[in-house]
Amino acid sequence: MAHKKGQGSSRNGRDTVGKRRGVKIYAGQKVVAGNIIVRQLGTRIHPGDGVGMGRDYTIFAQVDGVVKYETFGRKNKKRVSVYAG
Repeated sequence: MAHKKGQGSSRNGRDTVGKRRGVKIYAGQKVVAGNIIVRQLGTRIHPGDGVGMGRDYTIFAQVDGVVKYETFGRKNKKRVSVYAG
C-alpha cells in the first residue's frame, strides 16, 4: 500500500489573522468617553481613574479628557487614567 495522502488534502492552512491588540491611544492624547485605549490579554495595564475595563480586558475611557500612564504598587505595575482637561 502506498503511503500517500489522497488528492486535495491540505496540511497547511492553519495560520490565523492578528488580533490587533496593543495600545491604541498614548499618553497626552485626548479621548472621548467610549474610546478604546488598550486592547490586551490579561491585566498588563490596569484601569485607573476615568476608565473602565471590559470582559476581555479592554480598557476604555469613561470620561472625556487626556490619557496618562502611571506606575503604582511595589512591583511597578502600570495603570492608565483619563483626567479632564
